[in-house]
Amino acid sequence: MLSAERLRVLVEVAHAGSIATAARRMGFTPSALSQQLSRLEREVGCALLERRPTGASLTAAGRTLVGHGEIVAGELRAAEQALAELRRQPAAELGIGTFATAGQVLVPPALRAFRAAHPRTRLRLVDLEPPDGYDLVVAGELDLLITHRYPGVRLPPSRGLARRALLSDRLRLVLPGDHPLATARQIRFDDLAGEDWISGDAQAPSRICLDSLIAETGVEPRVAYETRDYAAILALVRAGLGVAFVPESLLGTAARDRIVVRDLPGRRPVREVLTVHRERPPAQVTTMVTLLREAGDAR
Repeated sequence: MLSAERLRVLVEVAHAGSIATAARRMGFTPSALSQQLSRLEREVGCALLERRPTGASLTAAGRTLVGHGEIVAGELRAAEQALAELRRQPAAELGIGTFATAGQVLVPPALRAFRAAHPRTRLRLVDLEPPDGYDLVVAGELDLLITHRYPGVRLPPSRGLARRALLSDRLRLVLPGDHPLATARQIRFDDLAGEDWISGDAQAPSRICLDSLIAETGVEPRVAYETRDYAAILALVRAGLGVAFVPESLLGTAARDRIVVRDLPGRRPVREVLTVHRERPPAQVTTMVTLLREAGDAR
């Protein structure tokens, strides 16, 4: 029978990229971890790692076993949390992964409310750019992931996790306050054919969304400034350097200074904000999702 502890060692090595780094994270010596891995390889009857001076990489068998090991580790952590709740002892830690916009708008009020209700639970927040983070939830290293989907962008496989819509965040066209089209009754994509756009790099979900929206019109967008930071995007728009699509959740009263916010006729692109967690999450995860939903409703 496979050892859950040795599976956990293999998963940690896979995430760390080397035996030495994994050993440091787990508080063991590299020699002790190497012995555990060798014993696991004897149990399964094949090599799981290719060891090199600069690190270690998984064999095909290793990748297969890590996929199962992540699930086992996550289930064990869920079981520990369930037992802690039965003993009326809150989980020692609640790990949450989030992307930048949610970290600015949704997460702070939800964390404040959660900490007031569960002062003994230590909260841990990790900044993750979608689509990253699913593997951390599967492995039990995170309890909750807040992620998003832009129009035209495929979601990664859920890997048996529960993925739920949290809220819809409209994408609004923003122009400099003194732009010639700022007072136009209606703006079409054709009107923006010669504009400099401000968006993410070619792999960014915001850029993929922009390209897919404009592709339908036959207009080629000219992206002059590439950044994934929406605060920087708004600053560039205010400076008169281009136009952009920006999530409505970031367009509070202060953010609208020196810019004009418009919609294109027939175009109401929406960024979906999603939560991802295990199918049977601990009660504290359910509570946090509820608080995030309330923060979204209040914005």
